Amino acid sequence: QVQLVESGGGLVQAGGSLRLSCAASGRTFSTYAMGWFRQAPGKEREFVARIRWSGEITWYADSVKGRFTISRVNAKNTVYLQMNSLKPEDTAVYHCAAPNPYEDGDWVPRSWGQGTQVTVSS
Repeated sequence: QVQLVESGGGLVQAGGSLRLSCAASGRTFSTYAMGWFRQAPGKEREFVARIRWSGEITWYADSVKGRFTISRVNAKNTVYLQMNSLKPEDTAVYHCAAPNPYEDGDWVPRSWGQGTQVTVSS
């Protein structure tokens, strides 16, 4: 498993932007697809975005498509989530996650970060 640590959350007004980062341990980061999930109070955790291990293919939830961008820099063992045009309904704890190495497609998370709080005020 890979160890994951998120950062970059905070309080922002509606329409604003934030960039989340997720730093991974280990020397095999480039073999892992990566993803972001979020959980709002009283709701189930939901998928936000994911990226293939090489970074050339990405997927997004319909609710964030066109506003959020997932990217990665394998040389830095880091995956990012750029969030623009934020809405109050984006308020949640955001977690990065990884499957087993070389898993692709609709993978099941096997490693989770502790999460970072994003709060969007109206």
